[in-house]
Order: sequence, then C-alpha cells, then structure tokens
Amino acid sequence: MKRALITGITGQDGSYLAELLLSKGYEVHGLTRRASTFNTRRIDHLYQDPHDPDARLFLHYGDLSDGARLITLLHKIAPDEVYNLAAQSHVRVSFDEPEHTGDTTGIGAMRLLEAVRMAGIHCRFYQASSSEMFGATPPPQNELTPFYPRSPYGAAKVYAYWVTRNYREAYGSFAVNGILFNHESPRRGETFVTRKITRSVARIKAGVEDHLFLGNLDAVRDWGYAPEYAEGMWRMLQADEPDDYVLATGVEFSVRDFVVTAFEHAGLDWERHVRFDERYLRPTEVDALVGDPTKAREKLGWKADVHAQDLVRLMVDADIEELAHAGTSWIDQPPLEGWPQVGRIRS
Repeated sequence: MKRALITGITGQDGSYLAELLLSKGYEVHGLTRRASTFNTRRIDHLYQDPHDPDARLFLHYGDLSDGARLITLLHKIAPDEVYNLAAQSHVRVSFDEPEHTGDTTGIGAMRLLEAVRMAGIHCRFYQASSSEMFGATPPPQNELTPFYPRSPYGAAKVYAYWVTRNYREAYGSFAVNGILFNHESPRRGETFVTRKITRSVARIKAGVEDHLFLGNLDAVRDWGYAPEYAEGMWRMLQADEPDDYVLATGVEFSVRDFVVTAFEHAGLDWERHVRFDERYLRPTEVDALVGDPTKAREKLGWKADVHAQDLVRLMVDADIEELAHAGTSWIDQPPLEGWPQVGRIRS
C-alpha cells in the first residue's frame, strides 16, 4: 500500500486529491492547522474512525511555518509521495498580507523540501505551482514561458518553483512542479471570484440577495475542473523521470463570460444585478492567462475534458442545490448601529 502526505488537504484540491488516492488504494495522511473550530467540511465524507483497522485517512496537526514539526511528521509517516498544496492562495489577499504569503507560499515549500531531505526519506515530491507566475507575460503560456509575476502570491510561487527545481538538481530529489491554470469546482472557497459569482447567482435567484459586486470583468483566464487537475498531479509523480508540467484547458474565458454564462443558466439578466466595486481591483492586474498543455498531453496522457461553460453551469447548479437544502426562511434582525438592516438565513 502506497502512503501519501498531502499538505492543504482540507482545501479544494486537497480534498479531490485525497479522494483520488484513496480510490487507488493509498493510505493518505493530511496536514491541517490547529484551530478552535473544525475546517474539514470538504473531507468529512472521507472520514473513518482512526481506531478502525481499515482506516486509511489520517490527519495531523502541523504548519509549513514549523520546520521541526515537518521533519518529525515525515519521520513518523514515511510517505512514498508528498503533495504540497498548502499556501495562502488568494491573490488579492496577498497584497494585504505579503509577508505571510511569502512565508507560507514561498518559504514554506522550501521548509517542506528541506524537511524531506533532513528526514532522510526517499519519496516523490509535488509542488503546486501556479499560472500566476506568468503574470504579465502574454499567452499562450507553457513550460518555457518566462515568469513575470504581478502579485506577492505570484512572486512567492516563483520562489517555490525554483527551489523545487534546485532540490531536484542539487540533491537528485524526485521533485516536480505542476503549473496549474485556474481550476474550480463547487468546493472552491466562497471568496474566490468563480464561487463568489455562482453562489451569488443562486442567492439572487432565491431572492436572498439583489446585487453582486465585482472588480475587473475583462480579465481572461483558462478555467478547468479541479478533480481532473488532481488526476494530473498524481500522474506527474508516476512518471519515470521528474519534470515540470502545465495543466490547462487551452481555452480563454473572461470573468465577464463567466458572469454572463452563470446568470443566463439561472434565467437571470446579469446587467440588472452586477455592480462594479474598485475595492476588488488588484494594484497590478494580470490581463490574460491561457495555458498550453501539450507537454502534459503527450508525456502524461492528461487532458481536460470539462471546459469553462460546462464548469460554470455545474457550479451554479451545485450552489442552487446547496441553498435549497439550507432553507431560505428569514429571520429579521434589528439593525446594528451604523449598519443597514440585514436578514439572516435559518439553516
């Protein structure tokens, strides 16, 4: 039985990767930060009592800021594969928290690589790189495209990319970079623009909200379906030799296209509900990210089957269904001083 360690297992990508590895017979270990509340919603359906002799999913407290803890866990788990998916991954937030982003997203990757080396274990290492590393470089972007990051997040990912390559070349580590373009799903966090759009569409259709506030509608992205990208991550670590790969659909789709498709799928007129808010603009914008996944297709046999329009409809349907299950009866709350009166959904 192969054993894998996933950092960021409670995130969108971590949950899909955990599902995939469990389906392939792996024993899966996940790193999660200690908090006073549970943050395991995306993987609750995978839970098994650790006392069960057949349990194959185990969670461990830890953080990419704590190198000593990482070494201890790697000694204890002795994984065959390590997938580093943990990061401060919100691009706009990285402008507000640049130091934290650099420490977790950039240096955190080096801490984990060094922990693997210091623990003396022989494993294959996956680093979650990002299309945001390309930034201002014109599309289409592939593995040879120069990096030009336009955010602290993108810059931190460039650091993590190069340190992964350095450990591969300096120490002979089987370490790969998966340069993933935007990939979404109903499990995407509510503050990311795609989920923000589809969740608001569901709430507007239900009469819970009236308006959706967005920033730059002209940004072009290459959006795929997250479970398919988890399969690509796994395939990279099954290759004979370590290398770096772009995963993308190769299809461009603007934020405006995403908005129009989402509202039309719900039978709504987007222009009646969408409002511009400059607070959601980045200090430096990334105009267009569109990937060229030729190398992954030819060497890994990977390709994206779900493209942006189908992805939007899938996410809208999921958010409408989720809201229907939550219930839509209102409890009117007295207004707080200085705040407009708001309603609250009873779940």
